[in-house]
Amino acid sequence: MQNERPEIAANLRGGIGEARIFASPIPLSCGPLTFASRIELAPGASIGLHRHEDDEEVYAVVSGEGLYIYDGGECPAHAGDIFTTKKGMSHALKNCGGVPLIFFAVVAK
Repeated sequence: MQNERPEIAANLRGGIGEARIFASPIPLSCGPLTFASRIELAPGASIGLHRHEDDEEVYAVVSGEGLYIYDGGECPAHAGDIFTTKKGMSHALKNCGGVPLIFFAVVAK
């Protein structure tokens, strides 16, 4: 069950615009998981390009459309797409549509 009171964040990781973050209420202090949430990027908003030095991240797109940017490339992001960022890689995500881009983000060591 997700927390239904989102954290409102602006300019995530150097991106632009606003995101609503519905973080997992389950403590993630044990085991390899360090973050799990549903994120809603507002139209035109983005998560800036950032590098994963010590962890890995998975994005699973639920709805909306965007652009996933990664080391050396980019590709469209649509409902049902899953993107994996391994240790040492960089990535970003931009909402290119007129409705929120909704996705799940999970980070693990």
